Amino acid sequence: MSLNNKKRVFSGVQPSGALHLGNYLGAIKNFINLQDDYDCLYCIVDLHAITVWQNPTDLKNNIFEVASIYLASGINPKKSTIFVQSNVSHHSELAWIFNCITRIGWLNRMTQFKEKAGKNRENVSSGLYTYPNLMASDILLYLTDLVPVGDDQKQHLELTRDIAQKFNNDYSDFGGSNFFPIPDPLILAESSRVMSLRDGTKKMSKSDASAMSRIELKDNNDLIRKKISKAKTDPLPIPDSIEKLEGRPEIKNLLSIFSSLSDTAVDETLREYEGKQFSDFKKDLSDLLISSVSPIREELIKLENDKGYVRDVLDDGRTKAIEKSEVTIKKVRNIIGLG
Repeated sequence: MSLNNKKRVFSGVQPSGALHLGNYLGAIKNFINLQDDYDCLYCIVDLHAITVWQNPTDLKNNIFEVASIYLASGINPKKSTIFVQSNVSHHSELAWIFNCITRIGWLNRMTQFKEKAGKNRENVSSGLYTYPNLMASDILLYLTDLVPVGDDQKQHLELTRDIAQKFNNDYSDFGGSNFFPIPDPLILAESSRVMSLRDGTKKMSKSDASAMSRIELKDNNDLIRKKISKAKTDPLPIPDSIEKLEGRPEIKNLLSIFSSLSDTAVDETLREYEGKQFSDFKKDLSDLLISSVSPIREELIKLENDKGYVRDVLDDGRTKAIEKSEVTIKKVRNIIGLG
């Protein structure tokens, strides 16, 4: 709990390439809605990004771009703390302490590592393997109460809870009992999970070779219309119930995108468009996307011409994050006997 008695929320976005609609609907749009009711810290998690090799020049640019998109989307630096992870060394220090607490067996159960490592497990970085410990550090460093998570991060948050509990138990006789709060998930709505425009069974991704698979936040209006018009559908009409979307992932995805942007339930969208042609629905979806994305794109252009403002926001955020985390790390050092 923060000093202002608001519950504290922590979340972050990796600076690993052009951000797209999936990032916006799956994370950033929710960030905006939380900042009036919670003490929010929104981090650019660049240390997580380097678990796989990044071009240094691109990484620097991507860090700046994520900060700009935070601001362009409506995150208010007067209400929320916006900062770069690597600018606060306490993240790395606490992550090392958690490396010494976390059990190998716990990390071996992380399905996301197995998926990313694939058959080349012995050749991936150790950072990718211990990634969940750094994520736990990000969250617990600020004594976070709530963490917005999608399906792919639920397991990592469960591990964070296990780490917090083990720390509290291991050092219960040394002032550590109940030291870390056990953070709860803020489960994001199902409709905020955005899939590829070309394959509804895969998440919309920056790493997809085809730019037609995603709507990027810098796409111009004509390109948005082109991508939606070419988005994969099927020959059947739009159904009248959610149950009839089963086995139709591309249709479900487009309807979910529409619902997320319009802040309506999917079944309401179905009632509006049941039996209609996909050409009509796609036109309306394109219009809705343009009305949502174009203000962000225009603000991004302004921020590109005012980089000093973005740097000032990040400098101020770093100062606030250090102030908030300094208290925690000093207490942790004392509890475990480091000072």
